[in-house]
Amino acid sequence: MTSSEIAPNPAHQGDAGTPAEGKKIPKIRMFTLSTCIHCKRAKAFFQQRQVPFEFLDVDLLQGKEKESVLEEVGRYNPELTFPTILIGGEVIVGFNEERLKRALGS
Repeated sequence: MTSSEIAPNPAHQGDAGTPAEGKKIPKIRMFTLSTCIHCKRAKAFFQQRQVPFEFLDVDLLQGKEKESVLEEVGRYNPELTFPTILIGGEVIVGFNEERLKRALGS
Protein backbone atom coordinates (compact mmCIF):
# COMPACT_ATOMS: atom_id res chain seq x y z
CA MET A 1 0.00 0.00 0.00
CA THR A 2 1.33 3.45 -0.87
CA SER A 3 1.01 6.28 1.63
CA SER A 4 -1.74 7.93 -0.44
CA GLU A 5 -3.99 4.88 -0.24
CA ILE A 6 -6.67 5.20 2.36
CA ALA A 7 -5.93 2.89 5.27
CA PRO A 8 -8.63 0.50 6.44
CA ASN A 9 -9.35 0.62 10.13
CA PRO A 10 -10.69 -2.39 12.04
CA ALA A 11 -13.71 -1.64 14.19
CA HIS A 12 -13.70 -1.92 17.98
CA GLN A 13 -16.43 -2.31 20.59
CA GLY A 14 -19.89 -1.02 19.62
CA ASP A 15 -22.49 0.95 21.53
CA ALA A 16 -25.79 2.74 21.01
CA GLY A 17 -26.11 4.24 17.56
CA THR A 18 -24.87 1.15 15.74
CA PRO A 19 -26.65 0.66 12.40
CA ALA A 20 -29.73 -1.54 12.60
CA GLU A 21 -28.93 -5.24 12.46
CA GLY A 22 -29.01 -6.55 8.92
CA LYS A 23 -28.74 -3.06 7.45
CA LYS A 24 -26.02 -2.71 4.84
CA ILE A 25 -23.41 -0.14 5.89
CA PRO A 26 -22.28 2.14 3.06
CA LYS A 27 -18.57 2.49 2.32
CA ILE A 28 -17.00 5.11 4.57
CA ARG A 29 -13.89 7.08 3.60
CA MET A 30 -12.41 9.90 5.63
CA PHE A 31 -9.80 12.49 4.81
CA THR A 32 -8.28 13.54 8.12
CA LEU A 33 -5.35 15.29 9.78
CA SER A 34 -3.27 13.35 12.29
CA THR A 35 -3.44 16.16 14.87
CA CYS A 36 -7.09 17.19 14.39
CA ILE A 37 -9.32 16.60 17.44
CA HIS A 38 -12.48 16.52 15.31
CA CYS A 39 -10.86 13.92 13.06
CA LYS A 40 -9.98 11.81 16.10
CA ARG A 41 -13.57 12.10 17.35
CA ALA A 42 -14.89 10.96 13.96
CA LYS A 43 -12.57 7.94 13.95
CA ALA A 44 -13.62 7.07 17.51
CA PHE A 45 -17.30 7.41 16.55
CA PHE A 46 -16.98 4.66 13.94
CA GLN A 47 -14.67 2.48 16.06
CA GLN A 48 -17.07 2.54 19.02
CA ARG A 49 -19.90 1.41 16.75
CA GLN A 50 -17.87 -1.35 15.08
CA VAL A 51 -18.38 0.35 11.72
CA PRO A 52 -15.57 -0.30 9.25
CA PHE A 53 -14.04 2.78 7.65
CA GLU A 54 -11.00 3.91 5.74
CA PHE A 55 -9.03 7.05 6.47
CA LEU A 56 -6.09 9.02 5.17
CA ASP A 57 -4.13 11.47 7.33
CA VAL A 58 -3.47 14.07 4.66
CA ASP A 59 -0.92 16.04 6.70
CA LEU A 60 1.43 13.05 6.71
CA LEU A 61 1.70 13.06 2.91
CA GLN A 62 4.33 14.97 0.96
CA GLY A 63 4.89 16.54 -2.44
CA LYS A 64 2.81 15.56 -5.45
CA GLU A 65 1.08 12.84 -3.50
CA LYS A 66 -0.26 15.40 -1.01
CA GLU A 67 -1.23 17.78 -3.83
CA SER A 68 -3.17 15.01 -5.56
CA VAL A 69 -5.07 14.05 -2.41
CA LEU A 70 -5.86 17.69 -1.59
CA GLU A 71 -7.21 18.07 -5.11
CA GLU A 72 -9.49 15.08 -4.48
CA VAL A 73 -10.64 16.49 -1.11
CA GLY A 74 -11.37 19.81 -2.85
CA ARG A 75 -13.82 18.10 -5.19
CA TYR A 76 -15.89 17.07 -2.15
CA ASN A 77 -15.14 20.03 0.12
CA PRO A 78 -13.83 23.18 -1.63
CA GLU A 79 -12.91 24.75 1.75
CA LEU A 80 -10.45 21.86 2.34
CA THR A 81 -11.42 21.50 6.00
CA PHE A 82 -11.14 18.31 8.02
CA PRO A 83 -12.45 15.79 8.58
CA THR A 84 -14.09 15.36 5.20
CA ILE A 85 -16.18 12.20 5.47
CA LEU A 86 -17.71 10.29 2.56
CA ILE A 87 -20.51 7.90 3.47
CA GLY A 88 -21.91 6.30 0.37
CA GLY A 89 -22.81 9.31 -1.78
CA GLU A 90 -23.05 11.77 1.13
CA VAL A 91 -20.31 14.23 2.11
CA ILE A 92 -20.11 15.32 5.76
CA VAL A 93 -17.62 18.03 6.65
CA GLY A 94 -16.52 18.21 10.26
CA PHE A 95 -17.61 16.00 13.14
CA ASN A 96 -21.40 16.07 13.47
CA GLU A 97 -22.58 13.04 15.42
CA GLU A 98 -26.26 13.43 14.48
CA ARG A 99 -25.50 13.68 10.75
CA LEU A 100 -23.20 10.67 10.98
CA LYS A 101 -25.90 8.63 12.73
CA ARG A 102 -28.47 9.61 10.09
CA ALA A 103 -26.06 8.72 7.28
CA LEU A 104 -25.60 5.29 8.86
CA GLY A 105 -29.34 4.86 9.27
CA SER A 106 -29.18 4.56 13.05
